[in-house]
Amino acid sequence: MRRNKPKYKQIIEAAVVVIAENGYHQAQISKIARQAGVADGTIYLYFKNKEDVLISVFQEKMAMFVEKINEVIAGKKTAAEKLLVMIEEHFKILSTDTKLAIVTQLELRQSNKDLRFKINEVLKEYLSVLETILDYGKERGEFSADLDVRLARQMIFGTMDETATTWVLNEHKYDLVTLAPKVHELILNGFKS
Repeated sequence: MRRNKPKYKQIIEAAVVVIAENGYHQAQISKIARQAGVADGTIYLYFKNKEDVLISVFQEKMAMFVEKINEVIAGKKTAAEKLLVMIEEHFKILSTDTKLAIVTQLELRQSNKDLRFKINEVLKEYLSVLETILDYGKERGEFSADLDVRLARQMIFGTMDETATTWVLNEHKYDLVTLAPKVHELILNGFKS
């Protein structure tokens, strides 16, 4: 698997920086290679093209999101607690890596339809974590028995996503993580049984 090769992660990290600073369309492979400290040709040993680099960045970072979120929700007893720590962790990850936030919240949105489809495929695992929390909340009676889990999942993700995008567009002028309890409360009020 290419992700275990020595320079792969180096290139992924460089791509985040270059795409955040230049925008996806102006992020040439040569700039990514320079940032990673590798020859241009080295990029092509790991990636087919710039689109493949962007998708790989998203896959790597989303896998990290999912791993970290599963870790923090594991010890929580209620669905409400799990949901709160998921929102907090989502915001923490983005606020500690503002370049990643720019890439995920702005640059991924400017892609073509095929790329968007691939991005949505990568999101499935993340959304599955949300679904698990919602199903758990329904089973425990925390959430309404007739809660539409798929719609609720979209609503939660959309709310977190828009909150993070607004924060990026406002150039990180406020603490994103402090918004987590407010977002959590708004969501929970809509799901109670």
